[in-house]
Amino acid sequence: MPRIATAQYDIGFLENWENFEQKTRRWVADAVANQAEILLFPEYACMELASLFPKEVYSSLSGQIHALQGLLPDYLKLFSELASAHDIYIQAGTFPVLHANGEFHNHAYLFGPEGEIGFQEKLTMTRFENEQWHISRGLEIKVFETRFGKMAINICYDSEFPHYARQQIERGANLILVPSCTDTEAGYYRVRIGCQARALENQCYVVQASLVGIAEWSEAVDVNCGAAAIYTPVDRGFPNNGILAIGDYNQTQWVYADLDLSAIEKVRLEGQVFNFKDWPKQFDCQ
Repeated sequence: MPRIATAQYDIGFLENWENFEQKTRRWVADAVANQAEILLFPEYACMELASLFPKEVYSSLSGQIHALQGLLPDYLKLFSELASAHDIYIQAGTFPVLHANGEFHNHAYLFGPEGEIGFQEKLTMTRFENEQWHISRGLEIKVFETRFGKMAINICYDSEFPHYARQQIERGANLILVPSCTDTEAGYYRVRIGCQARALENQCYVVQASLVGIAEWSEAVDVNCGAAAIYTPVDRGFPNNGILAIGDYNQTQWVYADLDLSAIEKVRLEGQVFNFKDWPKQFDCQ
């Protein structure tokens, strides 16, 4: 029964890499001290790294993501070392990565205790990402093998589209991680409602992380709000409201829960309803 820690992570103005590394190590150490074995950070948490560059860079939507590419190797090295050192899995939020064709894609990296590094690309982009930031979508839906079984990632807006999660669940994932970044309360609730719907219809765990705090200096993530939470099936053996744990809105904190992954299979076999098994029946109707 692994313990998961999901972050309400405060974006900050860091000024240098050492401050980012110290902050990251502190967050990870706090979660490990509370026996967490899976850590989830929010979407675009890495954008505080733009504060390492001059104002003309962090004030430019295109300038900052180009500049961040020089920090990507150190970013990957830091999280990989932390996952190995603490024998944990870390989903480190997301990082916009420049591809050989000149496109930026939003990568959600998953770091494993044996040095594994995988990533899920964001599959559906928001209007801001499409129209202003010019970050492109990925097309591959992935599932990751771990010591706790298969898990998957839906990046923020992706959680609002059932097709992605359903494919991942049908490939064996019982846990979906949702790193999110939302700048309005309505945006937060859209993702939250999407997460709860995915947990209900697939009878699985869905875990959301939220970026929080005001960063007036940032052209990309100036306003951030939300709450981290662990959502479950809504059936016997699970909370009646489908919420195993949830943080205080807009507060900086870790939110913890113990995941009984064996209970997923049980509820699919013995639940009051069979959302997972009955999914195909909807396509019989005209």
